[in-house]
Amino acid sequence: MNAKNAALLKESLEKQNVTLVAVSKTKPNEMIQDLYKEGFRIFGENRVQELVDKYESLPKDIKWHMIGNLQKNKVKYIAPFVTLIHSVSSLSLLQTINKEAFKNDRKIDILLQLKIAEEDSKSGLSKADVRDIIHDLNSGAYSSINIVGFMGMATFTDDMDQVRGEFQQLMSTAKTIISQSSLRIENPIYSMGMSGDYNVAIEEGSNMVRIGSLLFGSR
Repeated sequence: MNAKNAALLKESLEKQNVTLVAVSKTKPNEMIQDLYKEGFRIFGENRVQELVDKYESLPKDIKWHMIGNLQKNKVKYIAPFVTLIHSVSSLSLLQTINKEAFKNDRKIDILLQLKIAEEDSKSGLSKADVRDIIHDLNSGAYSSINIVGFMGMATFTDDMDQVRGEFQQLMSTAKTIISQSSLRIENPIYSMGMSGDYNVAIEEGSNMVRIGSLLFGSR
């Protein structure tokens, strides 16, 4: 997809109130600049060092999202600038993000990653994990983070019925958590859907999709 067509896709999604995160992992700065010129400002990366390098060399009005598995010992490198961390899949990671955000005098927006895929390689929080997090929130912990929504990754499969069911599971779980807890999120983000399944995700309630190969081509 060339940059002009990518911009048309972005515009189409915006009309549906869906935010497009351009997944730029492994892609050179020149390709990111091409989309930047077409109005793209939100880019997602899954490796900390690559994210830091791109932040330092590309325009400062880009909103960088961390979408991959994040190791606790690397949070400090992105805490000064990251806009949104999608992949918060453990209580200990949440605690580390809160600590590093405090050091940088920031409040960092995060998504709670829920476990919806059958694949063992896909991480995520259980309902019990989320209950523990909300309990800690109620006790005054996590003053330097904002929980703004939920994220999930479906099983990598051609079976769209299975994928749809997993997206439905995420939406059901997330809405139950919000309705049955003290977690108050205004206009929650539901980050689900990638290049191969984003249309299904949107049909099931996603308002943020993470698209890479469709925009940039396969790695």
